[in-house]
Amino acid sequence: MKQQIMFDLDDTLIHCNKYFYLVIEQFSDAMATWFGAFRDVTVKAIRDKQMELDIACVSVSGFKSEHFPQSFVDTYVHFSNLTGRGRSASETDFLWKLGLSVYEHETEPYPNMEQTLYALAEAGHELHLYTGGELLIQQRKIESLQLERYFANRIYIRQLKNNDALEDILTNGLFPRETTWMVGNSIRTDVVPALTAGIHAIHMRAQSEWTYNVIQIDVAPRGAFFTLDHLKDVPDAIYQYVNR
Repeated sequence: MKQQIMFDLDDTLIHCNKYFYLVIEQFSDAMATWFGAFRDVTVKAIRDKQMELDIACVSVSGFKSEHFPQSFVDTYVHFSNLTGRGRSASETDFLWKLGLSVYEHETEPYPNMEQTLYALAEAGHELHLYTGGELLIQQRKIESLQLERYFANRIYIRQLKNNDALEDILTNGLFPRETTWMVGNSIRTDVVPALTAGIHAIHMRAQSEWTYNVIQIDVAPRGAFFTLDHLKDVPDAIYQYVNR
């Protein structure tokens, strides 16, 4: 039976978090050097404050590219005010450019991404891509891997990725809920919205997940709900459920 299968992009089909972690490590090293004379400004304190500020922005206005570098600058301002250490325009500029550099990395697919999408398309399923972020940044990633081969015009890019956004896509697209799936790594923006909408959900467990994505699941599934570790297992999980 033909299924409508919706994939998340970042940290489901392609690597994303690991590049953010690399840049955060560079940020923490710079801050630890600048504030080395102050015992309370530890690497952990720096990272905790940056994460707090970053998540606060995303929670309010969604995935905007300036949130990440702004969290670096705001963390710098926070510890400058806390310690009395003077701020400089050159350090602020360095942090802003460092934060933006995360969007310059090459697009790297997860293992078996190509094989997974090909197998599902060959089986006659209709594939959709649903990703959170800014239009130009996400389009660049999609084009670099030529993902239009699998998703055609069935690509949805939303700055705010939540229950309402998914419901809007499902309703306007007249998706049959009993044959629609959401496959993604984020419990917050993929799994819970899918379960709330009454469609099937596959949680792709990440080795290291962003704190923002981790919340309690308080919605009872009305269909299938699987947790998998590898993309290559998605086609078989769907096949086994549909043909049970």
